[in-house]
Amino acid sequence: MPPHRDRSAFQNAQPSKIGGKTIPRSNSPPSHIQSPVTQPTDHLFAPLKLRSLTLPNRIAVSPMCEYSSVDGFANDWHFVHLGSRAIGGAGLVITEANAVSPEARITSSDLGIWKDEHVPELKRITTFLHQHGAYAGTQLAHAGRKASMAVPWQTSRTIPPIEGGWQPIAPSAVRFDEAYPVPSVLDRTGMQKIIADFVAAAHRALAAEFDLVEIHAAHGYLLHEFLSPLSNHRTDEYGGSFDNRVRFPLEVIRAVRAAWPQHLPLFVRISATDWAPESLGPNWDLPQSVAFAKLMKQADVDLIDVSTGGNHPAQQIPLGPGYQVHHSETIHREVEIPTGAVGMITSPAQADQIISTGQANIVLLAREMLRNPYWPLHAADVLRQSVPWPVQYARAASGRTEPRQPVSTPTQ
Repeated sequence: MPPHRDRSAFQNAQPSKIGGKTIPRSNSPPSHIQSPVTQPTDHLFAPLKLRSLTLPNRIAVSPMCEYSSVDGFANDWHFVHLGSRAIGGAGLVITEANAVSPEARITSSDLGIWKDEHVPELKRITTFLHQHGAYAGTQLAHAGRKASMAVPWQTSRTIPPIEGGWQPIAPSAVRFDEAYPVPSVLDRTGMQKIIADFVAAAHRALAAEFDLVEIHAAHGYLLHEFLSPLSNHRTDEYGGSFDNRVRFPLEVIRAVRAAWPQHLPLFVRISATDWAPESLGPNWDLPQSVAFAKLMKQADVDLIDVSTGGNHPAQQIPLGPGYQVHHSETIHREVEIPTGAVGMITSPAQADQIISTGQANIVLLAREMLRNPYWPLHAADVLRQSVPWPVQYARAASGRTEPRQPVSTPTQ
């Protein structure tokens, strides 16, 4: 029997309308979805339990690079950027890609978690997020061959060492594009250092009181580079076959899972496809992502954050509302693992439909959260769901609302 919920919220809820068609609300997942999560997948404002963590809703702030750090340190920009989304009602706020070493950065302005001195400013942010009812996540990342670049609002170019840049590393000496440097090929010693860097970063994330960590294995960065034949031309045990190409990403994932507390969740973001034209030859695709997700499930990953692309400049992405949701649904259905959907999710009805039809367990919003940090409060109003507000803003709510309560990292 599903847990008790406020029936009035459902009685007031209206069917979703998408593209002029009426989509009836479903309070349970379709029969072909066998979700392993404790809480039924039913609507955008239902809680979601992952290990000892219970998110208050299914809305997450997706990692978005801000390129606003000096020497990797978080600052007032990050505090306001992330804190405002917590005030706005997101159940989970995930930082941008957090570099596990200086050479793991995309640019010299990236956020970092490679030294203990980074922890206090990050903890300042997580404390504020918790005070305002949001759980805190951070994305552990290594840029691989896409490192040592200018910030994106400047001309795309490699930053040379004389200007503070560094030599990127990758599975193979294959540059991403003409503006990018040719990376050095990783040897086993370098790979072991990267695993150690991810583990040390996970320990610092715990010290900074993050509630979950997400490993970045998408968008053409280092771990995705190992997965895809477009960027992995190795002939050793880390290249060639599917089993070889997933080997190093799985080594990182298993090491982080072993270092991260067992009662706290671990996410992994993947690109489910390279969107590469057939003329480029073998590449990474959805069937391989399904097989990889099965291995990640065995490695005790709790949720797959399903994005796409980013590994080749000739990618052909069919952009449109929810264009990546199908990939999330396929992995969720075939692997029976919680997934997150991301990419051009903008309206409350659209997001609610993704959850209510079992296409994903959470939605991760990026640009829409930049346009409106208070999108979750707006969505609750549109969907006629009663959600708590910050007491300072309660007078702006539609009708009576409960005050927002703080949360804390579970201890077991």
